[in-house]
Amino acid sequence: MADTSNDIRPTRLRRVWNSDIAWSFRHAPVAMVSTLMVVVLILGAVLAPLIAPHDPFNPATLNLMNGFTPPGVANQFTGDFFVLGTDDQGRDVFSTILYGMRISLFVGFAAVLLAMVLGVTLGLLAGYAGGWTETIIMRIADVQLTFPAILVAMLIFGIAKGITPPEYRDQMAIWVLILAIGLSDWVQFARVVRGATLVEKNKEYVQAARLIGRTPFAIMLRHILPNVLNPVLVIATISLALAIIAEATLSFLGVGAPPTKPSLGTLIRIGQEFMFSGEWWILFFPAATLLALALSINLLGDWLRDALNPRLR
Repeated sequence: MADTSNDIRPTRLRRVWNSDIAWSFRHAPVAMVSTLMVVVLILGAVLAPLIAPHDPFNPATLNLMNGFTPPGVANQFTGDFFVLGTDDQGRDVFSTILYGMRISLFVGFAAVLLAMVLGVTLGLLAGYAGGWTETIIMRIADVQLTFPAILVAMLIFGIAKGITPPEYRDQMAIWVLILAIGLSDWVQFARVVRGATLVEKNKEYVQAARLIGRTPFAIMLRHILPNVLNPVLVIATISLALAIIAEATLSFLGVGAPPTKPSLGTLIRIGQEFMFSGEWWILFFPAATLLALALSINLLGDWLRDALNPRLR
């Protein structure tokens, strides 16, 4: 019997290459540049222990004599050279950015995952069940929408940190931050999924599933959910950029990542203290990295929204 595995693989690759999404991506230079930027930044964060010249959070590797070294200039006391300069503690700015991105990206991905799971679950439940279940869920969502997301995140962060024992606050700060951002961002997922579920539940394939005795849980999970994932993926991509910015905002305000695990927001807050004293690089490079990361993800999300819109194909 002939082996057809080699014939199947090129066929699948050809289908992917000729799909609408791939064609749209190949003809969207902004999407390609944004994807390249996102991949480079994420790889830099993941491979930080291998790429970073120094471990900025290891006090044994720091030399205070290297403090405030300008970028691209050898330190006048030690002769050490730093591509992006050093901060007030002699930490290499390039290394701190790589390690700081790890915290920002981890918080962003985890917060969006929490918001997506919570929002999709409540949206499916509200759209399919209807009645009082839908009314209660959507009224809670409407009330939350009346407050800015950053204020909701600060409120949740303050409450969660207040009930955490003092000796565990630094260890739990990152998880509390994820909880705060995730709970402040579930509403848009729930509203979109609920609207899509209201449309899908009246279609013939859902009625057929009811007739053969499928449970409501199975219908929502196996039939309706796969058909409402396209808008969810778009919202998740855009929400990732917003979550990273929210984390940076909270950390800049001093209520986010602890000083022992600084994120990009913490680095920007530290650099802001030296902005008017001539050490501009301490603020500029972390801020530019945050801008490039958030902008690239946003542009990628805009392209994904258009590519998944059947009206624009």
